[in-house]
Amino acid sequence: MSIYTPKLFTELKTYSREKAVADLFAGITVGVVALPLAMAFAIASGLPPERGLFTAIVAGFLISLLGGSRIQIGGPTGAFVVLVSAVLGQFGYAGLAVCTAMAGVLLILFGIFRFGGLIRFIPFPVTTGFTTGIAVVILSTQIRDLFGLRLEAVPAEFLEKWHTYFTHFPTWNGQATALGLGTVVVIFALRRFFPRLPAMLIGMVLATLASVALGLDVETIGSRFGDLPRTLPKPGFPQVPWNELPAMVKPAFTIALLAAIESLLSATVADGMIGGKHRPNAELIGQGVANIASVVFGGIPATGAIARTATNAKSGGRTPVSGIVHAVVLALLLLLFAPLAKLIPLAALAGILVVVSYNMSELHHFASILRGPRSDAFVLVLTFLLTVLVDLTVAVQVGVVLAALLFIRRMAEISNVGSITAELRGDDDLREDPSALALRKVPHEVEVFEVYGPFFFGMIDSFKNAVRNIEKKPRVLIIRVRNVLAVDATAIHVLRELHTQCRRDGTLLLFSGIHTQPYIALDRCGLMDEVGRENFLANIDAALDRARQHLAQPAEK
Repeated sequence: MSIYTPKLFTELKTYSREKAVADLFAGITVGVVALPLAMAFAIASGLPPERGLFTAIVAGFLISLLGGSRIQIGGPTGAFVVLVSAVLGQFGYAGLAVCTAMAGVLLILFGIFRFGGLIRFIPFPVTTGFTTGIAVVILSTQIRDLFGLRLEAVPAEFLEKWHTYFTHFPTWNGQATALGLGTVVVIFALRRFFPRLPAMLIGMVLATLASVALGLDVETIGSRFGDLPRTLPKPGFPQVPWNELPAMVKPAFTIALLAAIESLLSATVADGMIGGKHRPNAELIGQGVANIASVVFGGIPATGAIARTATNAKSGGRTPVSGIVHAVVLALLLLLFAPLAKLIPLAALAGILVVVSYNMSELHHFASILRGPRSDAFVLVLTFLLTVLVDLTVAVQVGVVLAALLFIRRMAEISNVGSITAELRGDDDLREDPSALALRKVPHEVEVFEVYGPFFFGMIDSFKNAVRNIEKKPRVLIIRVRNVLAVDATAIHVLRELHTQCRRDGTLLLFSGIHTQPYIALDRCGLMDEVGRENFLANIDAALDRARQHLAQPAEK
């Protein structure tokens, strides 16, 4: 099977009645669970609730149909709330649709060029930092509805938002607060004592029944957004001025990167739950197609949803058919019960998102990283603060770049270069060192240096300083690279400069113990021919023999 083949096509070859029954039950369960979440995520992003339902139906169906995971459930997620809200504020829904479609194209390209395996190299402190930051931002967006504050509009900036909440807190509605907090209590209680029940849906239904039965004065979906449509909208795509497209590239890339991270993380979690193995590149292609289709039908960005995927696994889902059933169930719920959705109190949906924020916060991971290396803690805190106070796009970019720089620094710290001539000769006290290299007879006109670790741009200064500190120009300079498994272009450039300097000084440059990757790299760039292939030796003994042969010849004047 190709790495691009959707999992559904593979699973259908061995599909059975038992799997069909299990997938049907799991799909119905997840569809019911996804209903309140899809609406809540759309509202939290600043959009009508039906946008979330359209996304869960269309994207959820295509992610299961074309993705590379057996039980992945796709749809709107909390990870996108902050990003969607920011893009909406800057470009409106038309701009969001374009950004999402561009992100879909990027995801398809990620999959085609096999980037699926690279996403796992996003550092854990970065993902934890922006995930916890997103949780805090989602919570902050729900304060108005949770407490029923009388506000026409909520500022986008985090600090200004909380300042507005405090100044308007005297307008709080005790009935809305009771519904919202009651929903939270019901959800946690059901998860504690009846974990197999759809706690969020039950909490939402009980809050709605209480609101209607008691005639509570609280804001509902109907009072703010009107009636929900009962069918999907006609396919279409909003028009955006061409001059705005360059400004949309950055948020589109962030949407694509976030979708890739979340979907592959969710697929990995699913693998652990059912003992499977997903196809990351097929998953990215499926996610890309799903995101493009989502906005064609009036939706928003989608990705793999970890909580719903886990619910699918626990409910018995074992093939992508369960995800397809989940999308069909949502479509039927929209068709049959859309008129009743207008009765749902916004405070109840706010309570659901409070629970989502708590689940997303990953406080135990956050605290664990804070107790770890200072550099990781710094990346974590900086990514978290940038997500909350500035922008998720900036947070992801800065976090990844900073983590990469810190990684380079660590590699430079463990890479080393230095003269080992004294050790090879057995000079000074090194004779008594039991870990010293076996004594060899090294002529006094030979200098030997050894490089430890990757030979890359991060440790070039150390190499230059070590070579520069040679007191007397030797007739032979041996660079021992037996512990170097990789070189980069900067290292090759420095070695070429060193060879040029050695030729001016009349010094023979030798290399010993070169590995495959450095050998190929030096060969392709032509440096091996410049130095002379006969000057690349298999080991230090061969290099010393070559040095003695050279010393036996008269020195050039």
